[in-house]
Amino acid sequence: SRSSTCPCISSAESLLELTTVPQQLFSLEGLQVLEMSPERESCLRYQMGLIPHEIGRLRNLTLLYLDSNNLKEVPVEVGSLVNLERLTLSNNCLSSLPEEIGGLQRLHSLHLANNNLAELPTPLCQLKNLVFLDATDNHISTIPDAICQLQKLETLLLLFNSLEHLPRGLCSLKALSTLWLGQNKLRELPSNFGWLVNLDWGSNYCSCNFEGNPLGHPPPEVCSQGPPAIRRYFASLRQ
Repeated sequence: SRSSTCPCISSAESLLELTTVPQQLFSLEGLQVLEMSPERESCLRYQMGLIPHEIGRLRNLTLLYLDSNNLKEVPVEVGSLVNLERLTLSNNCLSSLPEEIGGLQRLHSLHLANNNLAELPTPLCQLKNLVFLDATDNHISTIPDAICQLQKLETLLLLFNSLEHLPRGLCSLKALSTLWLGQNKLRELPSNFGWLVNLDWGSNYCSCNFEGNPLGHPPPEVCSQGPPAIRRYFASLRQ
């Protein structure tokens, strides 16, 4: 049944009173929604330091909320949750993700903000149905060129990282309509950046954010005019 609470807890108890994850939870193989974030009203009040390996038993999960805990790693068993559509891991202490996460082919929304990632994990580039990816406020300095495989990606949030370069592959994401790159270390954009035709911050400033970058190529006054101006800028350099 579709539920974010555990029916094995007696009516006299509330999930807010729990201080450990009840093992009975992982016998609920039909569970579709599971919230294990202390910020959520129907959830545990303590911060988990690890995700129990038994999580892999819940193969019918579609929504899994694990944000605002004290997680330092994600177990490989999460890769068994093949029906997962939304996964929130923001506000934790993650420095990597397991390769198995690339098997979540139904995932369309992934939240990784405020962790310790030094690079955008390559397995994420296998998530071909991903529409929303938030990796804000990490330490990301590199993005794999294989990000070009995320052809359904519409929103990519990378504010407050350590990016110095963008891969050309990112510029082939034709569905991308929101790209936030503010507060990084970008000095230049790829020459094919103008291919991102669905970004139009001339009329919708929020569709792209470059603030806080030392951009010089193209200069800020060109970037502020959007993809057409950026295309003209790079075309003029080739003449």
